[in-house]
Amino acid sequence: MSDVIEGVHPTRMELLEIKNKIKLATKGHKLLKEKRDSLIMEFFKVVDKARDSREKLSKKLDTAYKNLIISEAISSSENVEAIANAIPESGEILIEKSNIFGVEIPKIKFLKKDNAVSEYETTSTSSKLDEARRDFSEIFLDILKLVEAEESMRRLGEEIKLTKRRVNALEYILIPKLINTRKYIQNRLEELERENFFRLKMVKKKKEIKDLKHYIHKNLK
Repeated sequence: MSDVIEGVHPTRMELLEIKNKIKLATKGHKLLKEKRDSLIMEFFKVVDKARDSREKLSKKLDTAYKNLIISEAISSSENVEAIANAIPESGEILIEKSNIFGVEIPKIKFLKKDNAVSEYETTSTSSKLDEARRDFSEIFLDILKLVEAEESMRRLGEEIKLTKRRVNALEYILIPKLINTRKYIQNRLEELERENFFRLKMVKKKKEIKDLKHYIHKNLK
């Protein structure tokens, strides 16, 4: 019989072991399908977040660059650049991890310094430059959110592909092979039982003939 596990022996112990393997494989297949479906749902949630982040980021960038261009026209590019260089780092980036169905997802946070003081805060600037600064500060945070979403999508996508391959391997290769092996063992055991029954029947028949001959020979003397 083709497509069965190699080296299998048609015994009742082997049959019991194959049945247990089918149960385990079927249960594993069910759990992996549930994991795959949950991962796909989570993936599309992250896709929606990433799409919203891109749209908001694009709009904020347009506004920020317009305000920056106006500020340069009012104050000159050199003055705007000098003010920008005077602004120190206002915090640090912290990367943590969360777990979604066994997949490590990055969580990016920006820790703002409470005592961040700059020359900019005491410098007279235009309102458009103030707006541009606020816009780019928000854009920085939006970029962190987008990076987080993009990396989460990549990791979830890889896990979905791996889980799909495992589901397909169980569904189309291992479980059918186990089922075919179970059928093979059952058929062979049935054949052996029929052969044993036939052999016992022949032995009984030969014994009856032998006993009959012995009886006839004894009584004809």
